[in-house]
Amino acid sequence: MTEINDSKLHEECGIFGIYGGGLMPPAEAVFLGLYALQHRGQESCGIAVSDMGVISSHKAMGLVGEVFDDDIIASLKGQIAIGHDRYSTAGASTLENSQPLVFRYIKGRFAVAHNGNLTNAEEIQNELAQNGAMFQTTIDSEVIAHIIAQERTSVRSIEQAVLKTMKRLKGAYCFLVMSPTKLIAARDPYGFRPLVIGEANGSYVVASETCALDAVRANYVRDVEPGEVIVINSDGLHSIRDNCEGKRSICIFEYIYFARPDSIIDGVGVHESRLKAGAILARQKPVEADIVIGVPDSGLDAAIGYSRESGIKYGLGFVRNNYVGRTFIKPSQSQRRESVDIKLTPMAQSVKGKRVVVVDDSIVRGSTSANIIKGLKVAGALEVHMRICSPTIHWPCRFGTDIPTREELTANHHTVDELCKIIGADSLDFLSKDRLRELVNSKEKVFCDACFTGDYPYPVELKTQSDKK
Repeated sequence: MTEINDSKLHEECGIFGIYGGGLMPPAEAVFLGLYALQHRGQESCGIAVSDMGVISSHKAMGLVGEVFDDDIIASLKGQIAIGHDRYSTAGASTLENSQPLVFRYIKGRFAVAHNGNLTNAEEIQNELAQNGAMFQTTIDSEVIAHIIAQERTSVRSIEQAVLKTMKRLKGAYCFLVMSPTKLIAARDPYGFRPLVIGEANGSYVVASETCALDAVRANYVRDVEPGEVIVINSDGLHSIRDNCEGKRSICIFEYIYFARPDSIIDGVGVHESRLKAGAILARQKPVEADIVIGVPDSGLDAAIGYSRESGIKYGLGFVRNNYVGRTFIKPSQSQRRESVDIKLTPMAQSVKGKRVVVVDDSIVRGSTSANIIKGLKVAGALEVHMRICSPTIHWPCRFGTDIPTREELTANHHTVDELCKIIGADSLDFLSKDRLRELVNSKEKVFCDACFTGDYPYPVELKTQSDKK
């Protein structure tokens, strides 16, 4: 069995939908939007379109540029389109699990694209199976589609079915539903994952991040509110807020790592959040050094913030091989350890003979940090001081981030001083949990930090090492 390199955390999926051809042909817009969201998932991707009620789709394993070409895009004609980039944390990485999912039911056809992770998916799936439901995938997105189809038989519209479906779901989700004549978007009542609305030339766009709006030159309108359902049809855009009653709890890692730095989430710029994280680290544990460098890509902005606050020169510390994916698959532990050498090459010209501060976003198991530090010292760095712009991770995530079990998290077995010695750093510091609010410009806790604190927005069942086998 292959395993995913532990160099970074991962979060599943990016979604993009468009109603109307005033901007550009919808399939073309989705193609560009998925390109902009490629950082959210690189395993598979797909596009579905509705052409006067006739739904067609294309999806495959691979990156957006590998799955689609001009002929395929041109063949996907329609007035509505949705797309999906996938990274799997629930369900195997297979073609049948790629999205969008397209279904035929008693009311016709519809397609679904989903980002997130349902904590009660297994419970609902068992309930549906007892009533005769058959499943073609192993992903929780299919559970959402089954419930929508089931609820649609007793209500007047598909958006009403979506509202009733949300009442039965627990966990993190943003999803798009494309019916023959409507584009519907929904965000869970906690707002774990981002979802934004854009508009241009009479076309409406819904996407995981604002960077995807920029890719198609759509104007940012606003974020979809937690619990909100957006309905777009020939009459325009309509909002349903029946489920907007939960406490905001967006994943704080969207700001620290997942989102692109040029995105804005719930009114807060990701780039600015990372600059603040770096500045806080510079104040928390000052160190004498000659250069500050960041681990590409999410560590770069924080390194700039550290440099500005500390007065230590910022420099290019690594060259990244852009042809090695973020979910680099290696068949053995020894090869996984070597993967950093393939993905990141230390810049000897920058670090040789210098005391280096290296800024990264997180430490999960620690092996990647050890390889980074070793590489810098082989390149001639005299000292390497590691700064992490997130707190120590102690708890697994049930909301769509593939944080391992508690047994696998190195912070549960070692103190910071012990970890510093293990990874070979001259000093090590993590962002304080108490400073996370500063990243989102809020005095209130409007984010989920359960992986650091164990304080989940609602009670969840935690997986153990044995559960993964």
